[in-house]
Amino acid sequence: MKLPRREFLYLAAGAAALPAVSRIALAQAYPARPVRVVAPFAAGGAADILARLIGQWLSERLGQPFVIENRPGAGGNVGTEVVVRASPDGYMLLLIGSFNTINTTLYDKLNFNFIRDIAPVAAIIRQPLVMAVHPSVPAKTVPEFIAHAKANPGKINMASGGTGSTPHVAGELFQMMTGVRMIHVPYRGAGLALVDLLAGQVQVYFVQTAASIKYIRTGQLRPLAVATATRSEALPDIPTVDEFVPGYEASAWQGIGAPKNTPAEIIDRLNKEINAGLADPKLKTRLADFGGVPMPMKPADFGKFITDETEKWAKVIRTANIKPE
Repeated sequence: MKLPRREFLYLAAGAAALPAVSRIALAQAYPARPVRVVAPFAAGGAADILARLIGQWLSERLGQPFVIENRPGAGGNVGTEVVVRASPDGYMLLLIGSFNTINTTLYDKLNFNFIRDIAPVAAIIRQPLVMAVHPSVPAKTVPEFIAHAKANPGKINMASGGTGSTPHVAGELFQMMTGVRMIHVPYRGAGLALVDLLAGQVQVYFVQTAASIKYIRTGQLRPLAVATATRSEALPDIPTVDEFVPGYEASAWQGIGAPKNTPAEIIDRLNKEINAGLADPKLKTRLADFGGVPMPMKPADFGKFITDETEKWAKVIRTANIKPE
């Protein structure tokens, strides 16, 4: 039977609309079962706690458990690859962060391309770093530190929680932009680096605010500047590095990602709910315990932010010839 042209076009248009309708229905029904959120670090650390905070919020908002799975290893690469290989249906998510943008260049032979294979869902928090020195260092400002370091090339020890960590590349960026030369001393964890800074075994550390603020307030550490582009609410009287070294910015941040090809409707719904959490006073208070500030963004803006961060750290890693431990 031959259909009249008008009826044929009507049916064809209806058929073309079915995929869009089914995607919308899928998003409205999501989630219909528990969702797994991979935290690519060990249980009990900051990344794990942050993942659990966001997971609890999403569970309450969406009516299904968001179960945290810890998959540590290779600086976050093990857990990232688990999610890269997962089905793109919204039922496995990934806690992502500044470590992913660093690892993209730091590791030569990854089995995935982070920017290509992980879809940005929502940014969560930015955690300022503080350029902190031991009180034995004579410098009290960034310009004084630069002058001191240039007068003593290779004699200042710069701590980090490990080669390729955010504090490490932040310090390398500082050296590149100021021309100073320091000796990098990597530790197996941020806590050990902080202990030796407090003891004066190392002189400077680009340390996260949450870990250092109590020692700053008691005078055990001297903050020269915060590494973010704007001043920290937790340390409002401390200048930024950018005020003395224009264009300098470094911070740790975390967000949520999903396997590529995850339906846009599901990503948009998760983004909306996470951004609602970032505006919630109770959750904001909990996030403030990390010494950071919320980073509400749309998925596209978050994707551009990730690309820019990846390019920035790629230049630092190649210039400083940083290799994984």
